[in-house]
Amino acid sequence: MSTLNVDFERIFHPKRIAIVGVSTQDWGFGRGIMDSLISIGFEGEIYPVNPKGGEIYGRKIYPRVEDIPEDIDFAIIAVTAPLVPASLDACRRKGAAGAEILSAGFRELGTKEGIALEEAIKAEAKKGIRVIGPNCFGIYCPKSGLTLLPGPDLSRKTGPVAFLSQSGGMAIDLAFMGMWMGFSFSKVVSFGNGADLREVDFLEYLAHDEETGIIALYIEGVEDGKRFIQAVKKTAAKKPVIIYKGGLSESGKRAVASHTASMGGQKEIWEALIKQAGAVQVHSFRELCHTIQAFAMLPPRVYKGMTVLGGGGALGVSACDAAEENGLTFPPLSGAIYENILFSLPKPGSSAANPIDVANPFVPPQTLGFVMQEAAKDERIDIQVQITLFYHFKQMVTRFKMGALKDIVPVDQYVEAAFEAKEKTGKPIVIVLPNCRQELTDLDVEEVIRRAKEGFHQRGIPVFHDLTEAMKAIRNVSLYYERKNRLLTDPSLS
Repeated sequence: MSTLNVDFERIFHPKRIAIVGVSTQDWGFGRGIMDSLISIGFEGEIYPVNPKGGEIYGRKIYPRVEDIPEDIDFAIIAVTAPLVPASLDACRRKGAAGAEILSAGFRELGTKEGIALEEAIKAEAKKGIRVIGPNCFGIYCPKSGLTLLPGPDLSRKTGPVAFLSQSGGMAIDLAFMGMWMGFSFSKVVSFGNGADLREVDFLEYLAHDEETGIIALYIEGVEDGKRFIQAVKKTAAKKPVIIYKGGLSESGKRAVASHTASMGGQKEIWEALIKQAGAVQVHSFRELCHTIQAFAMLPPRVYKGMTVLGGGGALGVSACDAAEENGLTFPPLSGAIYENILFSLPKPGSSAANPIDVANPFVPPQTLGFVMQEAAKDERIDIQVQITLFYHFKQMVTRFKMGALKDIVPVDQYVEAAFEAKEKTGKPIVIVLPNCRQELTDLDVEEVIRRAKEGFHQRGIPVFHDLTEAMKAIRNVSLYYERKNRLLTDPSLS
């Protein structure tokens, strides 16, 4: 069915929701999603449904959907699989534009009964109620207060990132990751088996959604490959599309089949099609998160020349290796820029060449800020990476008894120095905060790093724990805008 028949406004921003399958006796999916909606602060009306009736949280439980006193916009269905088709029909008759089915027990089982039940869901959808799922965690929309199962404490802060996922677990995980990685969401959809609405339907909608600026997908298989690639191509011409394709290995294909009954596909074909469509392909959940963060925080442009500054020659060597692998370069600094940087660094052991070795991890934040402002004067520098080894400050606590670590490390000064350099030069800065001390006795180190990360994120500066991960994320941003620029200058390439 066409997405023209989908009332996405009532699906993502419902005013009245029926939850079919709410129990007062135990937790269950219906009770769980109701708890989550109340906790996150959904402002609309919630109508719980259970044949036994009763009351929950001061709300009447309706024995049947038909007993709800008003028409509904959206339904959440959490009953056993055989009861789902009839529940869908009742919700459609009650005016629902769409429903998410949390229940499992359909095509993913590979049984005749499960397949038949999923076909029944498709038949109900054709009558006019559009379906997300089954076997999914549903929708997270911060603006309306819809949340995933289980997502009672997700953020209500809206942002530019949309995520479409066949995996419910990955959907909820990414929603939590965004809360501490500095990016927020417009919409997250866990669509599970995708009996009706699938990744391509939501992708076509998000291409025109003004609240969405970046679209990420986790997919295991698609039903209409041609339509999907065309949708990716059209969308990627407007906004970044990041794709994590599961099931490309032989064992992965088998796992996919038992997860959402999708076909994994051949690795080489998928990679070629994603590249041809202008999307960015990532190969792990971590790379997905880091790439989203980079797109959300870095200015939209191609990055080539960079500086890396940090303490230790080996860091510089590894930076060069990582940069070369990811199509980035280190223009050598010279002349007045080189001299000014060298003069500001501690002696001995420092180097003003690029990468810039600051010799020790205790260089004052103001010095680091000055170095970045000077290096940015080189027109070949597009972006700067600062590696800060906060964990080395722990020795001041253990050896010199200088007090609590959080009181020793001037986190706010590091944040302000980087932010000032970014603002004055107009060139973005990326922070890398490794942590080689992770014993139970080093929880204070983790506290300092998390405080620093939060401060940098509030200033719009992305933070990574690993230099190579930072380089990959920068590369992914560059690849997208490089191709987009080529298409703008030569449309025949599209």
